[in-house]
Amino acid sequence: MAKVESFELDHNLVKAPYVRRAGVEEQGEARIEKYDLRFLQPNQDALPTGALHTLEHLLAVNLRDYLTGVIDLSPMGCRTGFYLILWGNHTPEEIRNALTTVLEKHVVAATSVPAVSAKECGNYRDHSLFSAQEYARQVLQQGISSDPFLRK
Repeated sequence: MAKVESFELDHNLVKAPYVRRAGVEEQGEARIEKYDLRFLQPNQDALPTGALHTLEHLLAVNLRDYLTGVIDLSPMGCRTGFYLILWGNHTPEEIRNALTTVLEKHVVAATSVPAVSAKECGNYRDHSLFSAQEYARQVLQQGISSDPFLRK
């Protein structure tokens, strides 16, 4: 059976919120990185779907303004954070700084959510800007570490 990197991680040892490089794939000169953007402590809390969905929209749109090579941002099934997939070579600190900026400037300060019509979104009724902002404030207050095991 193939190994899945995130299933090898001891979720009892990490200290959320954090940013973690979860994988790198290289073929020739092409490089793709996967980052774990963990908002909540695994097995202790989970983002409600309305908050998760709204955060997904706001992060997917706005992280592209602060990071080069963004391919995708997807929520984790456990609802404790997101996976960010990018082309190129980045550092956890670069990702953390961009995430912090987006949470401060584009989530906490948001007055609307992009792409929330039936045409643009597959579940447009399931959003909560209020909840997304509350969780963003919580993450910002705790600080986002660039190390999953230490508060840096």
